[in-house]
Amino acid sequence: MTNPHRISVGPEDERIALALWGEANSGKPPALLLHGTGFVAEVWDDVARELASRYTVYALDRRGHGDSHKPAADRYHFQDFAEDLCQVIETLDLSDIYGIGHSAGATDLLLAAKLLPQRFSRLFVMEPTVMDPRAARDAPLSDRSTAAVQSVLRRQPEFDSANAAFQRYRAAPAFAKWSEPSLRAYIQHGFATQQDGRVRLRCTPEIESAVTLPICEAMEQVYAGDARGNPFAWLSEIGCPVCVATTEQSWPIYKVMASRAAALIPHVSQWTFDGVDHCVAQEAPHQLLKALAAFEARSDRGAYP
Repeated sequence: MTNPHRISVGPEDERIALALWGEANSGKPPALLLHGTGFVAEVWDDVARELASRYTVYALDRRGHGDSHKPAADRYHFQDFAEDLCQVIETLDLSDIYGIGHSAGATDLLLAAKLLPQRFSRLFVMEPTVMDPRAARDAPLSDRSTAAVQSVLRRQPEFDSANAAFQRYRAAPAFAKWSEPSLRAYIQHGFATQQDGRVRLRCTPEIESAVTLPICEAMEQVYAGDARGNPFAWLSEIGCPVCVATTEQSWPIYKVMASRAAALIPHVSQWTFDGVDHCVAQEAPHQLLKALAAFEARSDRGAYP
């Protein structure tokens, strides 16, 4: 089995940290894995270990997460994450990439595939965060979503020990279906050990709240972007085959956003995971590996959409 090791790209104040399964000069094509909000690269370990037999596997700590840089609260726009990803791809000179992303991390891949169209061979995106820019609304965020963004600030940031954090998360409904290796990887790499032995979230509640705000705005079709504009129109320019996946047991809004993505992307197919919640890679890695292999074979034959 292949154990990951850590590398990083960029200067300290813009550093993007990665986990790497395999060797960069192996001659295998790259698989590039992007986690969702609040997590870290190693939560992909169950999937990445299997993919490493055919790919050199990279997984990012997205900005604000893990060992990557932690910019100010107004620097977590969708285009910021996509530009980080492009920096990694160009610095490592990756091409023929199989991009595999989850939730907001899936959005990073979709946008990067427009910015660097020659670098990607295919994308498998699970419940990406997507708005339809053609249906954008000029309206404030709803009170319900505003409360959700604020509620993130009340999350417990520290625990007495890594074991205490593991036990708390193991009992939480959101993590109840995660495999034990996935959850332990999250605790090990998603928390920093303090001098007194306590552990603290690397993606602090303040950072996660800043990341969550534009996500909620996209869900409600009110995301306006920053001075660079709204990048979601880029999805209609993606040239490689894309599979947009949903799960049976996730929230309805994820299925709505997947439908938005499928309506925008030119070369698109769709997949549904039965009996699984939002975090497929951590709940049912073997189901995901089967789907990834099927999409790889289908897109290699040009059988899309």
